[in-house]
Amino acid sequence: MRSWWWMPCLLVLAGCQTAPTALPTAEPRPAAECRWEGGGLGSEEWLRRALTALEQEGFVIRHTETALGLVNAERTRTVPGYGDFYDRERVGVFGGYGVGGGRGGLSTGVMIGFGGVAGSFTRDATRLERVSLVADGDWVRVTRDIQVIDWQGEIRESRSASDTDFCLSLRNAMAAIDSRGGA
Repeated sequence: MRSWWWMPCLLVLAGCQTAPTALPTAEPRPAAECRWEGGGLGSEEWLRRALTALEQEGFVIRHTETALGLVNAERTRTVPGYGDFYDRERVGVFGGYGVGGGRGGLSTGVMIGFGGVAGSFTRDATRLERVSLVADGDWVRVTRDIQVIDWQGEIRESRSASDTDFCLSLRNAMAAIDSRGGA
């Protein structure tokens, strides 16, 4: 007996895929303070001010596109102690102690140091913060997102962080920069 009958069934099942009903959106929504009117300044002037303000805050400029009025920047920070909470071999930041068996054996001991072999210095997570600014002449828009990436390269947290405090501080820093290039 031939098994030809399963091919039409697979074709029918493959046709059952559907598109999502809604596209993904930023959660939480960007704050209203992350969008403001250009105030008569051209997009190139806003971009120059954004470059200066972001670099002063420790961001590294990754991409600029003056024709689109776009600046992309990012900064990374180590998150001490975040580590991988599910890693049973992790001893702690400043050593540890223990009595009992691990992985089928019996052990006792005291360890003093900084996290043991390849301890917390290599197992800390990294906080990646990305900012995009678009200035089209009439409006200036800022978006920011934050990701926490563990020592194995897996994303542990990811969120939109276009909040009022950040956008107001960036806007004020940009307004404090005069048009000749200085602060």
